[in-house]
Amino acid sequence: MRTQTAAYWIDKLHLTRHPEGGWFRETYRATETIPEAGLPTRFQGERAFSTAIQFLLERDDCSALHRLKSDEMWHFYEGSPLTVHLIAPDGEYRPILLGRDPEQGEQLQAVTPAGSWFGADLAGSGEFALVGCTVAPGFDFTDFEMGGRGNLAELFPQHEALIRRLTRG
Repeated sequence: MRTQTAAYWIDKLHLTRHPEGGWFRETYRATETIPEAGLPTRFQGERAFSTAIQFLLERDDCSALHRLKSDEMWHFYEGSPLTVHLIAPDGEYRPILLGRDPEQGEQLQAVTPAGSWFGADLAGSGEFALVGCTVAPGFDFTDFEMGGRGNLAELFPQHEALIRRLTRG
């Protein structure tokens, strides 16, 4: 089987730049919705039952620290292993290694819980990682919060080096 490049996947999957870094395309949005009254109070307005994207991260890029109001399930597809860096609201840090080699501690799927700060970068020596992300209740940009370097460093001074690496100013 021929090894594909990041440019190949970006073109074939019609990916565009994502505000957090990397490349993405929404591939699924449920047609049914949950009314606001049926959701926890952290949500304003209705949400699709679920949404999914394809997401590609290249070697010299990162998924900047951000958080969502929903859980997000990550699915590994192709390329280099990827580390998802997770900071829980209480400050506990947990790296999640996504990839195909369980002997190396890699997982094919993992969840970032709602309200946790998380970002990602490549863990292996490859040039890219291609993953999928599924969000339920479905993703809405009003539920997306990009992490600010100063605010996060103040909240979690024990993770300052990671915060500097995975924020954009």
